[in-house]
Amino acid sequence: MSDELPLPERILDAAEVMLRRHGAEKANVVDIARLMEMSHGNIYRHFPSKKAILDAVAVRWLQAVSSPLQKIANESERSASERLEAWFHTLRAAKRRKVLDDPELFRVYHGIAMQMRAVADEHVATLHSQLEGMIADGIARGEFSRELDAKAAARAFMQATMAFHHPLMLMQNCPTDEEAHTAIGIILNGLKAGR
Repeated sequence: MSDELPLPERILDAAEVMLRRHGAEKANVVDIARLMEMSHGNIYRHFPSKKAILDAVAVRWLQAVSSPLQKIANESERSASERLEAWFHTLRAAKRRKVLDDPELFRVYHGIAMQMRAVADEHVATLHSQLEGMIADGIARGEFSRELDAKAAARAFMQATMAFHHPLMLMQNCPTDEEAHTAIGIILNGLKAGR
Protein backbone atom coordinates (compact mmCIF):
# COMPACT_ATOMS: atom_id res chain seq x y z
CA MET A 1 0.00 0.00 0.00
CA SER A 2 1.46 3.32 -1.07
CA ASP A 3 1.86 6.03 1.57
CA GLU A 4 1.20 8.54 -1.22
CA LEU A 5 -2.49 7.59 -1.35
CA PRO A 6 -4.87 9.46 0.94
CA LEU A 7 -5.44 7.62 4.21
CA PRO A 8 -9.07 6.69 3.45
CA GLU A 9 -7.93 4.97 0.23
CA ARG A 10 -5.19 3.11 2.10
CA ILE A 11 -7.77 2.01 4.67
CA LEU A 12 -9.95 0.64 1.88
CA ASP A 13 -6.94 -1.13 0.35
CA ALA A 14 -6.23 -2.76 3.73
CA ALA A 15 -9.90 -3.65 4.11
CA GLU A 16 -9.75 -5.43 0.75
CA VAL A 17 -6.75 -7.44 1.93
CA MET A 18 -8.68 -8.46 5.06
CA LEU A 19 -11.76 -9.29 3.03
CA ARG A 20 -9.67 -11.54 0.83
CA ARG A 21 -8.20 -13.29 3.87
CA HIS A 22 -11.22 -13.55 6.13
CA GLY A 23 -14.38 -12.67 4.21
CA ALA A 24 -16.87 -9.96 5.10
CA GLU A 25 -18.16 -11.66 8.24
CA LYS A 26 -14.79 -12.14 9.96
CA ALA A 27 -12.89 -9.10 8.70
CA ASN A 28 -12.88 -6.39 11.38
CA VAL A 29 -11.62 -2.88 12.01
CA VAL A 30 -8.97 -4.00 14.51
CA ASP A 31 -7.40 -6.34 11.93
CA ILE A 32 -7.45 -3.60 9.31
CA ALA A 33 -5.72 -1.24 11.75
CA ARG A 34 -3.17 -3.89 12.70
CA LEU A 35 -2.33 -4.47 9.03
CA MET A 36 -1.80 -0.72 8.65
CA GLU A 37 0.22 -0.55 11.87
CA MET A 38 -2.04 2.07 13.41
CA SER A 39 -4.73 2.24 16.06
CA HIS A 40 -8.30 1.36 15.15
CA GLY A 41 -9.23 4.85 16.42
CA ASN A 42 -7.43 6.24 13.36
CA ILE A 43 -9.71 4.22 11.13
CA TYR A 44 -12.83 5.44 12.95
CA ARG A 45 -11.78 9.02 12.19
CA HIS A 46 -12.47 8.26 8.52
CA PHE A 47 -15.12 5.54 8.69
CA PRO A 48 -17.59 5.46 11.61
CA SER A 49 -18.18 1.70 11.43
CA LYS A 50 -17.28 -1.55 9.74
CA LYS A 51 -20.47 -1.16 7.69
CA ALA A 52 -19.24 2.21 6.43
CA ILE A 53 -15.97 0.59 5.35
CA LEU A 54 -17.82 -2.23 3.58
CA ASP A 55 -20.11 0.30 1.87
CA ALA A 56 -17.08 2.27 0.66
CA VAL A 57 -15.35 -0.90 -0.56
CA ALA A 58 -18.49 -1.91 -2.50
CA VAL A 59 -18.88 1.57 -3.99
CA ARG A 60 -15.25 1.64 -5.06
CA TRP A 61 -15.53 -1.85 -6.53
CA LEU A 62 -18.62 -0.93 -8.55
CA GLN A 63 -17.16 2.42 -9.64
CA ALA A 64 -14.21 0.54 -11.09
CA VAL A 65 -16.78 -0.92 -13.48
CA SER A 66 -18.97 2.13 -14.13
CA SER A 67 -16.28 4.85 -14.50
CA PRO A 68 -14.70 3.47 -17.71
CA LEU A 69 -18.22 2.96 -19.07
CA GLN A 70 -19.06 6.61 -18.39
CA LYS A 71 -16.03 7.68 -20.42
CA ILE A 72 -17.32 5.63 -23.35
CA ALA A 73 -20.84 7.03 -22.95
CA ASN A 74 -19.42 10.59 -23.06
CA GLU A 75 -17.47 10.11 -26.32
CA SER A 76 -19.91 12.18 -28.39
CA GLU A 77 -17.62 12.25 -31.44
CA ARG A 78 -18.35 8.52 -31.92
CA SER A 79 -21.67 7.22 -33.17
CA ALA A 80 -24.14 5.88 -30.64
CA SER A 81 -23.75 2.40 -32.15
CA GLU A 82 -19.98 2.49 -31.71
CA ARG A 83 -20.33 3.68 -28.12
CA LEU A 84 -22.98 1.08 -27.26
CA GLU A 85 -20.85 -1.69 -28.71
CA ALA A 86 -17.72 -0.49 -26.88
CA TRP A 87 -19.75 -0.03 -23.67
CA PHE A 88 -21.15 -3.55 -23.91
CA HIS A 89 -17.78 -5.19 -24.54
CA THR A 90 -16.10 -3.14 -21.79
CA LEU A 91 -18.81 -4.07 -19.27
CA ARG A 92 -18.62 -7.69 -20.32
CA ALA A 93 -14.82 -7.79 -19.98
CA ALA A 94 -14.86 -6.07 -16.57
CA LYS A 95 -17.48 -8.42 -15.14
CA ARG A 96 -15.76 -11.48 -16.59
CA ARG A 97 -12.46 -10.43 -14.99
CA LYS A 98 -14.11 -9.89 -11.63
CA VAL A 99 -16.00 -13.18 -11.72
CA LEU A 100 -13.55 -15.51 -13.40
CA ASP A 101 -10.09 -14.24 -12.41
CA ASP A 102 -10.66 -14.35 -8.65
CA PRO A 103 -13.94 -16.14 -7.90
CA GLU A 104 -13.37 -16.20 -4.13
CA LEU A 105 -12.83 -12.46 -3.88
CA PHE A 106 -15.74 -11.91 -6.25
CA ARG A 107 -18.03 -13.85 -3.90
CA VAL A 108 -16.98 -11.59 -1.03
CA TYR A 109 -17.57 -8.39 -3.02
CA HIS A 110 -20.82 -9.65 -4.47
CA GLY A 111 -22.03 -10.54 -0.99
CA ILE A 112 -21.18 -7.05 0.26
CA ALA A 113 -22.91 -5.42 -2.70
CA MET A 114 -26.03 -7.52 -2.14
CA GLN A 115 -26.10 -6.64 1.57
CA MET A 116 -25.69 -2.99 0.64
CA ARG A 117 -28.65 -3.19 -1.72
CA ALA A 118 -28.87 0.59 -2.17
CA VAL A 119 -25.26 0.61 -3.43
CA ALA A 120 -26.00 -2.14 -5.96
CA ASP A 121 -29.24 -0.46 -7.05
CA GLU A 122 -27.40 2.83 -7.58
CA HIS A 123 -24.82 1.01 -9.72
CA VAL A 124 -27.54 -0.49 -11.92
CA ALA A 125 -29.26 2.91 -12.17
CA THR A 126 -25.95 4.43 -13.33
CA LEU A 127 -25.60 1.79 -16.04
CA HIS A 128 -29.19 2.38 -17.19
CA SER A 129 -28.59 6.13 -17.30
CA GLN A 130 -25.48 5.66 -19.44
CA LEU A 131 -27.38 3.45 -21.86
CA GLU A 132 -30.35 5.79 -21.99
CA GLY A 133 -28.10 8.75 -22.81
CA MET A 134 -26.36 6.93 -25.66
CA ILE A 135 -29.63 5.65 -27.10
CA ALA A 136 -31.28 9.09 -26.81
CA ASP A 137 -28.29 10.57 -28.64
CA GLY A 138 -28.65 7.93 -31.36
CA ILE A 139 -32.34 8.78 -31.73
CA ALA A 140 -31.61 12.54 -31.87
CA ARG A 141 -28.95 12.03 -34.56
CA GLY A 142 -31.30 9.85 -36.64
CA GLU A 143 -29.09 6.81 -36.17
CA PHE A 144 -31.80 4.92 -34.26
CA SER A 145 -35.51 4.77 -34.92
CA ARG A 146 -37.48 7.79 -33.76
CA GLU A 147 -40.21 5.36 -32.64
CA LEU A 148 -38.05 4.32 -29.70
CA ASP A 149 -38.41 5.49 -26.14
CA ALA A 150 -34.80 5.82 -24.92
CA LYS A 151 -35.60 4.78 -21.35
CA ALA A 152 -37.53 1.65 -22.41
CA ALA A 153 -34.86 0.80 -24.99
CA ALA A 154 -32.11 1.11 -22.35
CA ARG A 155 -33.97 -1.30 -20.06
CA ALA A 156 -34.48 -3.71 -22.98
CA PHE A 157 -30.77 -3.44 -23.89
CA MET A 158 -29.78 -4.32 -20.32
CA GLN A 159 -32.19 -7.25 -20.18
CA ALA A 160 -31.14 -8.56 -23.60
CA THR A 161 -27.44 -8.52 -22.64
CA MET A 162 -27.80 -9.83 -19.07
CA ALA A 163 -26.29 -13.26 -19.82
CA PHE A 164 -23.09 -11.54 -20.95
CA HIS A 165 -22.46 -9.42 -17.84
CA HIS A 166 -24.57 -10.49 -14.88
CA PRO A 167 -22.13 -12.09 -12.42
CA LEU A 168 -24.35 -14.99 -11.41
CA MET A 169 -25.06 -15.87 -15.02
CA LEU A 170 -21.36 -15.67 -15.88
CA MET A 171 -20.54 -18.12 -13.11
CA GLN A 172 -23.02 -20.63 -14.51
CA ASN A 173 -22.46 -20.23 -18.23
CA CYS A 174 -19.95 -17.84 -19.77
CA PRO A 175 -21.03 -16.93 -23.33
CA THR A 176 -18.40 -16.90 -26.08
CA ASP A 177 -17.00 -13.85 -27.85
CA GLU A 178 -18.81 -14.94 -31.02
CA GLU A 179 -22.13 -15.04 -29.15
CA ALA A 180 -21.45 -11.60 -27.70
CA HIS A 181 -20.69 -10.09 -31.12
CA THR A 182 -23.79 -11.70 -32.60
CA ALA A 183 -26.00 -10.44 -29.77
CA ILE A 184 -24.79 -6.84 -29.92
CA GLY A 185 -25.19 -6.83 -33.71
CA ILE A 186 -28.81 -7.97 -33.42
CA ILE A 187 -29.54 -5.39 -30.71
CA LEU A 188 -28.02 -2.52 -32.71
CA ASN A 189 -30.00 -3.56 -35.79
CA GLY A 190 -33.14 -3.58 -33.65
CA LEU A 191 -32.44 -0.06 -32.39
CA LYS A 192 -32.06 1.12 -35.99
CA ALA A 193 -35.23 -0.63 -37.16
CA GLY A 194 -37.43 0.40 -34.26
CA ARG A 195 -40.43 -1.52 -32.97
